[in-house]
Amino acid sequence: MADYREILSETRDGVLTLTLNRPERLNAWTGTIQSELKHAITSAGTDDSVRCIVITGAGRGFCAGADMDTLQGIQSGEAPREEEAAPSEPDEMDRLYPGRFGYLYASPKPIIAAINGACAGIGLVFSLFTDLRFAAAEAKFTTAFSQRGLIAEHGIAWALPRLIGEARALDLLLTGRKFSGAEAAELGLVNKALPGDELMGHVHDVARHLATQVSPRSVAIMKRQVRKTYTQSYEESLAEADIEMVRSFTTFDFKEGVASFLERRAPAFEGR
Repeated sequence: MADYREILSETRDGVLTLTLNRPERLNAWTGTIQSELKHAITSAGTDDSVRCIVITGAGRGFCAGADMDTLQGIQSGEAPREEEAAPSEPDEMDRLYPGRFGYLYASPKPIIAAINGACAGIGLVFSLFTDLRFAAAEAKFTTAFSQRGLIAEHGIAWALPRLIGEARALDLLLTGRKFSGAEAAELGLVNKALPGDELMGHVHDVARHLATQVSPRSVAIMKRQVRKTYTQSYEESLAEADIEMVRSFTTFDFKEGVASFLERRAPAFEGR
């Protein structure tokens, strides 16, 4: 296991939980957090012991945006410092989705954001590139950029309208207003909002289901299919689905999925 400084990492029952660990700063984003999250998530992509990834924050916040020390340094003329993981050979999804958070789309594992508290700025952008998002109903969200003299950064201008529609996205981006986890669920920005003391229990139930009840191969392919549709025509998407369906008929997981259903037992998928 890697020795991380600003995140915690724990794998249990096929679920990798990554916790942003700067609670005294509401887990404000740093170059170290960026590098460590990318390393942990990309490493998990090739780790057969990991079936699902959960990301949350220590203490009262999920991620309260960029660390203000970094922003003050930029304001005074310093170049921002970023600690990047060692580059890897880009695959198809890396080429489709470059930039800071494209690796989340490229990961073959389902990624869940458990938004337990303050979620602002770059922390909000990061969460939009996860696959499922659950929030504490009382958590506070804001894009914040317009109130700092910044712009819609790191792909949020592309991702946010696709999740909640252009008019709602422009409301959140232009005003920079605060909104709750409950409103985030109403907007469609998160899958569900729950009371804070119920959040992690619900997230772990979903994660355990993904780790034990569904085919890792199916999940990886479906995740890629959905993200590729952003640049495909309907005809292209359908053709790719036809090819993948034929391939799936020859796999262990297909045979196991049918057998476990007929035998009325839990599946033992292997991702092949």
